Amino acid sequence: MTGILVEVEVRISSQLPRVDVVGLPEAAVRESVSRIRGAIAAAGLAFPDRRVTVNLAPAELKKSGAGLDLPIAIGVLAATGLFEPEHLVERGLIGELALDGRLRGTRGILAAVLAMRDRGAREVIVPLASARRACHVSGIRILGASNLSEVIEHLCERETLRPIDQEPSTVPDAGAGASEDELCISDIRGQDLAKRALEIAAAGGHGLIMTGPPGTGKTLLARRLPGLLPPLRDDERIEAFCVLDASGIVSPDQAISDAPPFRAPHHSASAAGLLGGGHPIRPGEVSLAHHGVLFLDELPEFDRRCLESLREVIEQGVVRIARANFSCELPAKFQLIAASNPCPCGFYGSPKHDCRCDDAALARYRRKLSGPLLDRIDLGVWVGEVPWEVLRRPSTGPTSSSLRERVALARDVQRRRGVATNAAIPDAKLDDLVRASGDALDLLGRAVTGLRLSARATRRVLRVARTIADLNGRETTNREAVAEALQLRPSS
Repeated sequence: MTGILVEVEVRISSQLPRVDVVGLPEAAVRESVSRIRGAIAAAGLAFPDRRVTVNLAPAELKKSGAGLDLPIAIGVLAATGLFEPEHLVERGLIGELALDGRLRGTRGILAAVLAMRDRGAREVIVPLASARRACHVSGIRILGASNLSEVIEHLCERETLRPIDQEPSTVPDAGAGASEDELCISDIRGQDLAKRALEIAAAGGHGLIMTGPPGTGKTLLARRLPGLLPPLRDDERIEAFCVLDASGIVSPDQAISDAPPFRAPHHSASAAGLLGGGHPIRPGEVSLAHHGVLFLDELPEFDRRCLESLREVIEQGVVRIARANFSCELPAKFQLIAASNPCPCGFYGSPKHDCRCDDAALARYRRKLSGPLLDRIDLGVWVGEVPWEVLRRPSTGPTSSSLRERVALARDVQRRRGVATNAAIPDAKLDDLVRASGDALDLLGRAVTGLRLSARATRRVLRVARTIADLNGRETTNREAVAEALQLRPSS
């Protein structure tokens, strides 16, 4: 997710033929010697029959992956005098070599190019299959090569590689599910309050929990949220894709998507699967949803320890993993959308079905969702059963495209204030950016006393009210916006 520059040093000495790779290389790096031998032979050159020492600096950092094949091969050829070492100044290389000399794409190409640019490289040679992806990095020239021979010809200045000057490609997010036509919010009949809450959540980046009996459309509503969100900006798109690339769930030649990620893990997910971890460290679902949506269906069925660990992540936007020999931080700025049944059988509060749960079972079920966790979720709605008279009528509600336009306008207003979304307004700037009127603050004060809202919940009500005012095109947050935000406040 974050690139670290590796300097490859090669020394050839007059000793018995042997190749030593030092600098904490893992198995894939040690095995690169066999691939490099075959690739150099395929290019019509001879591997040196003397002792070759390859040092990978910084030496204290473990090196993994096959992306070091190309720089090691070029380092060996430069040490033999094939071309002057000055030709490698301010040039970066990354790529996996095949035995016939072909260059294959590798994971982490985007983060690697970013690191090279930040360290002063003016040019980077990457596999041709990954060149379009690397074009998303500005400020550095991207050269694509299909095999080792092309790289050698370029460094020997006999034949120059052409820069990849095409526009970087973006594609719809494959993880978001079906196309927009198949996932339009107008397909859902009724549930006007839930649709309104979904619009507010999309406009301000707020968390939302939907509670109701089974089969009322909670999951369908949640899966319509990506269709309401605007495309990611350049920096957000690169950050989100670096996480996906590091996890290995996208192929090295897959184009970058400008759609926000949408992750929906099963409720049996472990703590490592949800938050990240393992050996080696892999990002979890909360990191894969970076700058996107994390949908937790059947929220009470998740392990309670996993849910409680989300509290700090929601507040800080990062996952901190501490181990005996290292620690790391994984980005996790996501929008939480959750769905829950009101009780184990699902029909508590339903006018059409009788609840079969006793008081003890109901209490145990509700204890799975703690008050501190619910206090960190901005919006909560009841998704009840829709009468047949409403289901049989054609939908008259807004479409996803119309709501997406309103959401985009509200997001533009928020960015002009200096914040990505209203949900990310810092506490120090809350009063200045919300600009609540006097009667709105009076109503909020009575609600804090009557509803016993915490200080955190009060600040979240103000952020939601600011989003409602943005959707209504108002400069100040009025009484009506605060009233609607209080109506949508989830109850414990």
